[in-house]
Amino acid sequence: MSSPSPAAESPPQTPPSRSRPLSDARYSERIRFVCELAERLHAYGTTSQRLEGAITLIAEKLQLECEPWANPTGLILTFSDPLRPPGESDVTRVIRLSPGDNDLARLVETDRVAEAVLAGDMGLQEAYAALEALDTPPAWPSRVLLAFGYCMSASAVAALLRLPWLDIGVAAINGLMIGVLVQMADLRPRLKEGMETIAALIATATTLLIASHVAPLNQNTVIIASLIVLLPGLALTNAVSELTSQHLISGSARFAGAVTTVLKLGIGTALAMYMVSLAGLDPQVRGWRPQPAWVEGAAVVVAACAFAILFRGQRRDYPVVMLAAASGYLISRHVGLALGSPVGIFLAALVITVAGNAYAQITKRPGAVIRVPGIIMLVPGSASLRGLLTLIQQQDVGAGNQALLAVFNILLSLIAGLMIGNLLLPSRRNL
Repeated sequence: MSSPSPAAESPPQTPPSRSRPLSDARYSERIRFVCELAERLHAYGTTSQRLEGAITLIAEKLQLECEPWANPTGLILTFSDPLRPPGESDVTRVIRLSPGDNDLARLVETDRVAEAVLAGDMGLQEAYAALEALDTPPAWPSRVLLAFGYCMSASAVAALLRLPWLDIGVAAINGLMIGVLVQMADLRPRLKEGMETIAALIATATTLLIASHVAPLNQNTVIIASLIVLLPGLALTNAVSELTSQHLISGSARFAGAVTTVLKLGIGTALAMYMVSLAGLDPQVRGWRPQPAWVEGAAVVVAACAFAILFRGQRRDYPVVMLAAASGYLISRHVGLALGSPVGIFLAALVITVAGNAYAQITKRPGAVIRVPGIIMLVPGSASLRGLLTLIQQQDVGAGNQALLAVFNILLSLIAGLMIGNLLLPSRRNL
């Protein structure tokens, strides 16, 4: 993820004292602070409707009138001073940004700084210094841990599906290679544009080569488990959530981005299959899931730990993030077995949303710490890629339509749970 761009306006020459309320700061200083917060929230994965709601509330506390407009690749913020005649103090900021990525630790720290400034416990210069410290690139130990997070998530998803040990091992190897590729793309921006296609090509080629020379594999399932972290299930969910909140442009753009990601993964997979076919190899496919129930239980713990790493949570938040991720899966799994999968997904999303909002109100910290990891194992990313693979392999439009219907049903259940959960217990300042 690229670092947020610096604010357009130069730093104030005379920072306000800590004891002075921020609302007493100069008009330009308050605008710059709101812009800085908006950039940070966007960069750390906040959806458009939540970002706009949070920025509007913060601006009101700073005695500013702000009309925000957020989309996945930028912000437009229009400010005015309510104490001056209309049109006399209007200021518009147009900020071009790369699509955000979920970073719970930086989101929590940004929220803490905002709270301290609004309470008068921190001056603007100190706040800017604290926010700029977040731009420090991750050290190599952190990058190695993130790469292993991809390995853990791929192997855990394969184990959740009770695949044979060889399949789990292949998924783990693929996940580790993808994790290394993601870290390389973070250091080399040119690689980032085609990263999903390259990752799918590597994972599929490795899977097919092992299925050809070593032993049969559950081919498509191993490929999906390997690519699980790159699948845009969360982006699809956020897109539909924005559309239902009447953020039509942002939702449409995010939906298009999610579909494009699926297509890029499908292109890489199809290229690998074509190359293997040209080489005259014959990968052996099997449908075998022999693992006992305890393997699935252990996989839930490993998956929860992996998502705590991949969402870059603070160490102190790891238990909360892991509990949220495991709870979302277990509720949907067991309720789904009893009452049907849509009911399970709906109830899991409802419980996670209420729990996240309650956590935010009690601890005064972002509810995303619970909400984001809690729904990650419910989102329909794997169903979308499985449908595309079936369509490519079978050249059957009916199979593609069936997969599309499955994605639609998951999204409906998930969005319904999120909406009703927010109605039962509103979020704190939209975060």
